[in-house]
Amino acid sequence: MDIKCCPGPGKIREEAWQDPDGNIVRYNLAFICHFIYQKDNGRVLGYDSAHGHHHRHFMGRVEEFEFANYGALTDKFFHEVAELCRPNEKEN
Repeated sequence: MDIKCCPGPGKIREEAWQDPDGNIVRYNLAFICHFIYQKDNGRVLGYDSAHGHHHRHFMGRVEEFEFANYGALTDKFFHEVAELCRPNEKEN
């Protein structure tokens, strides 16, 4: 998905793997915008369950977080992306 963000275009990547019962067993969410962050292939924000644990990436820093469910996580992720893309009020 392409999105407009301040100060330039960005991308959102969402990958989720389900088991036969429909449960999410692995996921990868990423907000990529080289205009905000150039390292880590432009990944500004991300959540994934690689390496057997849930963790959050934010501009090169990685930290574990408590995973409740995938729906709650995607809500949190898209809210954080919206906050990152909100124009800085001091610029107006």
